[in-house]
Amino acid sequence: MNELYSALRSNVSMLGHLLGNTIKDAHGEPLLDKVETIRKLSKSAHSGNQADRDKLIDELQNLPDDQLLPVARAFSQFLNLTNIAEQYHTVSRHCEAHICNPDAIDDLFARLNQQQINKLDSAEAVRDLNIELVLTAHPTEIARRTMIHKLIQINKCLSKLELSELSHSERKRVEQRLEQLIAQAWHSDVIRQQRPTPLDEAKWGFAVVENSLWQAVPEFLRQFDEKLTHHLGEGLPIDAAPVKFSSWMGGDRDGNPFVTADVTREVLLLSRWKAADLYLGDIQELVSELSMVKCNDQVRELAGNEHEPYRAILKGLRTKLTDTRDVLDAKIKGQPVPNVTTIQDVNELWEPLYACYQSLHECGMGIIADGLLLDVLRRIKCFGIHLVRLDIRQESTRHSDVISELTRYLGLGDYDQWSEQDKVAFLVRELSSKRPLLPRDWQPSEEVQEVIDTCRTIAEQPRDALGAYVISMARTASDVLAVHLLLQEAGCPFRLDVCPLFETLDDLNNAESVISQLMNIDWYRGFIQNHQMVMIGYSDSAKDAGVMAAGWAQYRAMEALVDVCEEAGVELTLFHGRGGSIGRGGAPAHAALLSQPPRSLKGGLRVTEQGEMIRFKLGLPEVAVNSLNLYASAILEANLMPPPAPKQDWRELMDVLSEISCDAYRGIVRGNPDFVPYFRAATPELELGKLPLGSRPSKRNPQGGVESLRAIPWIFAWSQNRLLLPAWLGAGEAIQYSIDKGHAKQLEEMCREWPFFSTRLGMLEMVYTKTNTDIAKYYDRRLTDQSLWPLGEQLRAQLQQDIKAVLTVENSAHLMEQNPWGAESIRLRNIYVEPLNMLQAELLYRTRQQENPSPILEEALMITIAGIATGMRNTG
Repeated sequence: MNELYSALRSNVSMLGHLLGNTIKDAHGEPLLDKVETIRKLSKSAHSGNQADRDKLIDELQNLPDDQLLPVARAFSQFLNLTNIAEQYHTVSRHCEAHICNPDAIDDLFARLNQQQINKLDSAEAVRDLNIELVLTAHPTEIARRTMIHKLIQINKCLSKLELSELSHSERKRVEQRLEQLIAQAWHSDVIRQQRPTPLDEAKWGFAVVENSLWQAVPEFLRQFDEKLTHHLGEGLPIDAAPVKFSSWMGGDRDGNPFVTADVTREVLLLSRWKAADLYLGDIQELVSELSMVKCNDQVRELAGNEHEPYRAILKGLRTKLTDTRDVLDAKIKGQPVPNVTTIQDVNELWEPLYACYQSLHECGMGIIADGLLLDVLRRIKCFGIHLVRLDIRQESTRHSDVISELTRYLGLGDYDQWSEQDKVAFLVRELSSKRPLLPRDWQPSEEVQEVIDTCRTIAEQPRDALGAYVISMARTASDVLAVHLLLQEAGCPFRLDVCPLFETLDDLNNAESVISQLMNIDWYRGFIQNHQMVMIGYSDSAKDAGVMAAGWAQYRAMEALVDVCEEAGVELTLFHGRGGSIGRGGAPAHAALLSQPPRSLKGGLRVTEQGEMIRFKLGLPEVAVNSLNLYASAILEANLMPPPAPKQDWRELMDVLSEISCDAYRGIVRGNPDFVPYFRAATPELELGKLPLGSRPSKRNPQGGVESLRAIPWIFAWSQNRLLLPAWLGAGEAIQYSIDKGHAKQLEEMCREWPFFSTRLGMLEMVYTKTNTDIAKYYDRRLTDQSLWPLGEQLRAQLQQDIKAVLTVENSAHLMEQNPWGAESIRLRNIYVEPLNMLQAELLYRTRQQENPSPILEEALMITIAGIATGMRNTG
């Protein structure tokens, strides 16, 4: 095993050594010695040395106040650098065959051949391939944009160091550059001083596109095209756009008072500005490349008999793009808008460039056409002129509040008090009416006006600028019709996908009847043009019922929705609201997609990529290409070789597992009177609110308790003390119950033959591997009242029993037996995470003793929160 990971360990060691030099220069040899002592004790404690574990605790409890911050920063930076080394390792030249999976697309086609899948069917599945990744700014991404830039530069240095032909002086220069970057990161603020605004979050998203996806998309399509040509004998059509990107940054107003109609309008302008700016860079490069003189008649006509026709066309586009950027700049800054011609439609970019492409091919210069010009054409089809399409998300009651206030004003009664049947009848009648509903002289409340202003902002936009309108906490057909009515009243000239998000256990179980009811409304069927989008919520369902019950409810809801839409002859797109953590639906993308019900990916994949997972999966061009490969291969496999539908006895057992796990989960979270005090004391939940992570408040209701907490901080808090309770509670207990009832053989069969069930167990294994009962116990002893200790003991004992139950079903001797690379990756980071855990417990203890803790202590605490999140990776 050691040789397998030697290149990774070598990079981790080198980066750690360079960080050590930086710490010594900044704080002197004694502090570096202290950090090294803590690291060595942690390594020894991690391998089971109890005496060194006691010494480690003693060292951290006795750290003087002036050393707390630099020690916290040291281990936080170690983790950042370890993550970079690991991320780089997956795409490095010397990535060992045992670690790097074979290419996902090549591997898929080999299996399609074995299964004798018809090439025509494969070609059709490729034509229908539709991947839409929705970038969201959930508040778990702690890295600032400046830090992310430094991380990318460090990655480039690691790549250079891998070249065997580097001379001694070249190697020395790269190592010096690495040390400079590490020093820059050390002397910069690791976390933001202020909470980011929605505009900041949007700019962070645009930076991901600029630094990674702009390069990754054409590279992915180039490689995909070559593989398709090799395996199927035909490549991708030039205008194929199997990948698209949308965003919630600046459009997600659910519980976020800072996302207003004005903010959304500005984000849409910024998105267009960034697109124009990026295309301008490409066109400038093409101007210098395409100096050829031979062309076909169409290009000759477009160029107006210029000697260098391609350049003439490109220079015209360059002027238009510059003018477009200037106009958008003026609009963003509220300045007078110059009177120039701007690009309003994507075809204004596509048509002249495609004409150049065809001309070059016709004139024997295909090799030139298939270079940068082809990349730009593929970017145009993927990013359009808006870069990313903006989704709008709002909570369902905000829409019913608008209609309720309006019906009261019109003397029609209180809409909120009506039956669902009456609501639907009223909404359909108004949707079918030609007259406006909103009175001109009506002065609504501020909250209602904001919803109306948002709908008017949508109506002002081109359709291509927008993704979908997502209704969170959707429960009824009237929730969907209400949004259609508000958009119609705002004068929206196009059909926007209005997408109900079913989140809680009850809502998921009720999703089928809501969509069925909509499908039976003639107006609705005519309006949606045979396309329905539905979002499946992972976060709130798991928070509501635990991961096992939520997972089964999501599966059954998807199955039922596929059936309802197939019966109605309507194409269904399922939109998955996954997060990075297991408690929010996170799982390796390939396994997660193949564990979905048969036919659920026929309408393509739409999925959220959030917070720190954007950086881990899409933050570097090479890594993003790998991620897109995995998505493409999984969707093609799911549609060409669908997983088996579960047997009836599997379903019946899953119903039992779901019920038992939900009762066990709720019995603790809702039923134990000590649970809330324990949660508040044993985790940094209360302190998390001080960390300026995202623009959104951590609670939907600031006065509420645990139930009002958003799913993200709920999971984030438990990942900090290493109990990760929401990601496993109830699941193992239900499995053990079924074993005790004589179902062990059936569980083993489900694990072998049903991807849904085996993926659940794999996710649980990863969670169990990241838990640490010794650390969780340390938090208890240091931070909670002695009366709460029995609950902590009970939960840790339950965790150990659950691990045994899952290993029994899988016939495994230890956790992550089938995923040694994943296990090694977690082990590598744990050496640095555990001192941060102990330090955090100490800082929580000290800050909670003081009425006004010192800023140094508070900053050190924030650094530990950020560092543990970095080490745990999929935290929110």
